[in-house]
Formats: sequence, C-alpha cells, structure tokens
Amino acid sequence: MGRNHDPYEPGGPTRPPPSLPAPEIHARQHSHVRQAHETELIEDYVELIADLIDTRGEARAVEIAHRRGVRQATVSKMLQRLLGQQLIETEPYRAIFLTAEGRRMAEASRARHALVLDFLRRLGVPEEVARRDAEGIEHHVSAETLERMRRWLEA
Repeated sequence: MGRNHDPYEPGGPTRPPPSLPAPEIHARQHSHVRQAHETELIEDYVELIADLIDTRGEARAVEIAHRRGVRQATVSKMLQRLLGQQLIETEPYRAIFLTAEGRRMAEASRARHALVLDFLRRLGVPEEVARRDAEGIEHHVSAETLERMRRWLEA
C-alpha cells in the first residue's frame, strides 16, 4: 500500500481531509474575508496618507503612487473612493487631507499593526517576516483575537 504525502511535510503522511462547515457558516466565513480584503486596501491608503502628512506635512497622489508601486490612475480611483466615504478631503492640484473619520481609521490601523507586530516579535518571528506578516494579519484579525494578543503581551 502506497503512502500519502503531505505537501507541507515532504515524505510525511497526509492529514485526513478537513470537514466542511455547514454551507451558511462557510458562506459567512467567506463574506468576512471578502469584507476584510475590501477594508484592507482602504485602510492601507488612509494609513499611508496619515504617515505622509505626519512625516512630510502633506500627502500627494504622486507620492502615494510611488510608495504603493502603482500608477497614478490607480491612486486617483482610490482617492475618489475615499472621498465618497468621507475619509479624505482634496482639491485639484492640492495636497490630500484626512477627515476626522479618516484620521481615526488611520490611528486604529496603526494600533492594530503595532500590536500584531509586537506579538509576532515576542513569538520569535524574524523581524522581516514579522513586518510582512503583520501587514496582512492586522486587517483580518478579530477584535477578540487582538484583545487576547494584548493580554498575552502584558502577561
């Protein structure tokens, strides 16, 4: 009889397949992930705008495009979205400013990022990996998990 191999453990036995949750639970889980992805991009832009304002005194679309590694047209589309959500204020050929709600979102995102990064560092994750992983985790982690991370760090 041949051995099954786990792709994550070369040469190791395969784990039994996971059981699937009920369809409505499965759909709800995926809905949460889709919402997190949508929020992630918005938060990343708002946080970058806050960082630019705080370090350079202003945020401009050309700098955002450069730092995100995207075209200015992509940034322009996102800025329109942020305007629609009342997270930024801007005028043609002028700097971009955060509204009070935009600033609140940026600060909350920074706080989550710092907490997740501290947690990963305390686990012994190498710095470069911790920074990269924290950037994704911060947008997908629940408030409950964040609170448990905070408690663990304080213990």
